[in-house]
Amino acid sequence: MSFLNSVINNSKKFDDPFQHWELDQPLTDEQINEIITADIDDPTKHSLNYDGTRAIDGGEGIFREGISTGGKALKFRCFVTKENSQQFPFLTKLIEELRSKGTHKIISDLINKDLSNSFVRVEVICDRKGFWLKPHCDIKEKQMSCLLFVNKFNESEDLGTDFYDEKLNKIKTLPYKDNYGYFFSSGPNTWHGMEKKEIVKERRCLQVNYVSFETDWKVF
Repeated sequence: MSFLNSVINNSKKFDDPFQHWELDQPLTDEQINEIITADIDDPTKHSLNYDGTRAIDGGEGIFREGISTGGKALKFRCFVTKENSQQFPFLTKLIEELRSKGTHKIISDLINKDLSNSFVRVEVICDRKGFWLKPHCDIKEKQMSCLLFVNKFNESEDLGTDFYDEKLNKIKTLPYKDNYGYFFSSGPNTWHGMEKKEIVKERRCLQVNYVSFETDWKVF
């Protein structure tokens, strides 16, 4: 119960530029190892350049509204599904923790959204040199957005997510520290992204969402 323990005992709430929580030590060593070793293609080796979107398809959030896969560039994205769950036994345990009523009820109370009919979506992320993410607000189907950092290659802590105010002034950068992260609830002024920065080797993360569209993982 590392994630829930982190939420309860190792989290801190912030209200600027929008309400969010920072998490310390949300992942187990086994989960971190699965994130590090997940096989994810490098777009630059396929003559593709990062375009400021996670899906590498140029689409704004409205373009992908309700698309459970998150975009077109599937071989560059690694979602944990029932089909590949045997490759990720410890991340599947995390998913089961997120699905449990004990966890989603606590998150619901914090973000003031009913997650009792939601689904869990988890994605292993590996950003390489040239990655950036334009300021955006998540689609409304993402009821809770969470990114957990895994920094095992001594990358700069400046590689964390940038948070902006409603005028797109950068207010803070979440530190890209190992086994650290944040979560918030999507809304009209939850502007976030990552400006162009130097990634020496790779930027590994785990994206965790409660969503309203169907995935393999319905909450209990």
